[in-house]
This record gives sequence, structure tokens and C-alpha cells, in this order.
Amino acid sequence: NLPSIGLAASGSGDIPSFTAINAGTSPVIATIIVTPHFTSGGVTCDGPTKTFTITVNPTGEVDQPVSQVVCNGDNTTTINFTTVNTGGATTYTWTNSDISIGLAATGSDNIPTFTAINAGTSPVVATIIVTPHFTSGGATCDGPTKTFTITVNPTAQVNQPANDLVCNGAPTAAVVFGSINTGGITTYTWTNNDISIGLAATGSGNIPTFTATNTGTAPVIATIIVTPHFTSGGVTCDGPTKTFTITVNPTGEVDQPVSQVVCNGGSTATVTFTTVNTGGATTYTWTNSDISIGLAATGSDNIPTFTAINAGTSPVVATIIVTAHFTSGGATCDGPTKTFT
Repeated sequence: NLPSIGLAASGSGDIPSFTAINAGTSPVIATIIVTPHFTSGGVTCDGPTKTFTITVNPTGEVDQPVSQVVCNGDNTTTINFTTVNTGGATTYTWTNSDISIGLAATGSDNIPTFTAINAGTSPVVATIIVTPHFTSGGATCDGPTKTFTITVNPTAQVNQPANDLVCNGAPTAAVVFGSINTGGITTYTWTNNDISIGLAATGSGNIPTFTATNTGTAPVIATIIVTPHFTSGGVTCDGPTKTFTITVNPTGEVDQPVSQVVCNGGSTATVTFTTVNTGGATTYTWTNSDISIGLAATGSDNIPTFTAINAGTSPVVATIIVTAHFTSGGATCDGPTKTFT
């Protein structure tokens, strides 16, 4: 009664093997009615019919699963296999090409959520192949496989930036962030806890060189925290932050020394240089425009008392120019000179 299974609507004799056909989504049952005919002496006698069926199950089918991209340490989405087939039970078996992602090599039925793993530096792509099995009437019919992927992105990573130490008014070194990750794009965002140095409170990408600022009297330490973001397959995975500092030393400073007037043969007052700066060491160098007074042409640090000389007949004025040098963290920052006589 149903020639669509691949068998003619009628026939005689035995029914040979044939290729069964069911292009649908549920079992097809063809009813076959056979009639016997007994012939002898030229007379044919029909007998009662017998009925049987040929049931053709559909080919197993699984709908195309959706591929996923997740971050290392995140949970995958549960994979519920589905089918258009009805009239029986469809089960599924699957294989996984890369168990390093945290999923077994083989399994059956749906894939529950699991914590994805990628301890490397580039995306890991696991290929999942699922096979459907349709069962009805004790016969199981496999169907064509479907393939999908679970891609696990690595945790974002940023190389440790170097600390920077500069003087007030000097250019900083450009900060170029780098990563060992490959197979995607790593971007960076950062925060700065002290904008007084001349850097914004937040930003993204590399930090170009800028003119450092410290109008105070002690070093200013700005803490920069950078966060890496790895993107591949439309999914962005953040990574652990790295911290570094930009320290800006103040300009060297020397308080104004007092000028002196002394007599030939008299003793000068000791010149003790001082500064308002703190948080480092301030040293001083000086020059003297007239060594005839008994003072060297150049020197460093304080000027001790000495016997003043003037063998002439009019006052001699020696001009002393002192330069302050502030040192902290290995960087020395010179300041403006002060002049006295």
C-alpha cells in the first residue's frame, strides 16, 4: 500500500531484497497483503490472504549544534542535541579532538556545561563530532554526523612594564605594553592614581612619552595598573593586572645664600647650603669668579670658612654661583642656580 518505501504497488512471486527508502522524519509502515493461488488439474484455487508490514525507519538526524568561544576558566554553554525525527527515540554519541579543554574524548547524549581550560598562550580549538542514532521497532539507524567546535581563549596576559624615574620637566619613557599571547588581539587599559605627574587617571593602549610634572619638594610616585584584554572569535578575555610606577623627582633647589663682606685677612663665615627638598639627597656644586680672594674656582658642598685676601686698594667682589642636585632612586635632578657674593 505504500510504494514510496521502494517496493512496487503489486507483484507476484517472492519479494527480493530491495533498498528501503524513507526520506522523511518518522517511521513509514507499508502493509503487504499476500494472496496464495493453488493450481492443479487446470484449476486454480485462491486462499485467504496474509498481511505483514515492512517498516522503514528514517535516517538518524541531529540538528547542527552551535560552535562556542569561551575564556579559560569560564563555563561553557550546555549543548542539548536536537532532531527533527519523530516516532522513535534519537540518541547521540560524540567525539572530542582535544581533551585539554576539559571535555572527555568521547561521550553520549547532551554535553553539560563544564569549566573550559586553556593554560597556553593562544586559542585552543576542539572539534566535536556528533552522530545521531534513531531507534524504533528494535532497529537503530545511524545518521550523518555534524561537526562543531568549542574554542577556549587563553587568559589575557601583559608583560611586566618597567618602572620609570624622571625629573620634573623631563620626558618620560614611552610605555609599550607587550604580551606572549598569540592568535588574537591583546588590548590594554590602565589606571593612574596620581594625575599630578601629568598623566591622565585612565587610558587605553600604550602610554606615550609625556612631560613629567612635580612642583613639590619631594618625589611623587604614581602607581599605574594595566589590565590586558585578549580577543579572539568575538570573545574578550581579561587577564591579571600588572603594576608599575612612574616616579617624578622634584627639581633640585638651594635656598638663597647670604652675601658677605669681610676685611682683607679676616675670616669668612661658613657657607652652609640648605634646601626645602625632602625624600632624597641634595648635593651642591659651585663656581667662584675670582680666586684672588682665597677661594678655589670650583667646589662642591658647603664652603668652609677661609681667610679672605685682598692685596689691592679697592674692594674685590667674587661672585659665587651654586647649583643644587637632588638625587633619589638613582636619578639626579639639577635645579636653578643661586648667586651670592
